[in-house]
Amino acid sequence: MKKNIGVTLALYPTPVVVVGAEVEGKVNWLLVAHVGIIGHDRIMLSLFKGHYTNRGIKQSGKVSVNMVSEAMLDRADYVGCVSGSKADKSDVFVYHLGEAGTPVIDESRLVMECEVVDNYETETFDNFICRIVNTYADEDVLNEKGKPDYDKLKPVLFEMPNYTYLRTGDTIGKCTGFGKEYKKND
Repeated sequence: MKKNIGVTLALYPTPVVVVGAEVEGKVNWLLVAHVGIIGHDRIMLSLFKGHYTNRGIKQSGKVSVNMVSEAMLDRADYVGCVSGSKADKSDVFVYHLGEAGTPVIDESRLVMECEVVDNYETETFDNFICRIVNTYADEDVLNEKGKPDYDKLKPVLFEMPNYTYLRTGDTIGKCTGFGKEYKKND
């Protein structure tokens, strides 16, 4: 028997990322766990409207999305706890500007530079629809086909109901492999 637990956002865990944007002439970082895929070349970043970073994303129309590893989790969590309007977070991570002009965290093993193509606003959130323009990955996290290997990348995951960080689990099989093996009992 299932219990109705009310309106609970239960599509977790999701990867936790640090977004980078320039705000009023200075790089700013923000931890974001509300990320989503909306196509093969588009993602959505859902940020509470009160975040200082939103101002820079709206002004420039560009943002970096930096995957978080366990080694950078203390600093990533910090940039999610402290507002850029009250603290200078520009030196929390060593970075360089990517080809599209967004701040790219050197330590992040996978980074996407994005341009904002739309903002679906709700009462309390800016939902930035972003087109991926560049993806950078450390070579040691790529598979033999040059694609990200998440067993090697090991991004930190976030789950909302309990506000906890999780480690990436083990690979259990290839997509469509299980379906090919399944035989429906008639």
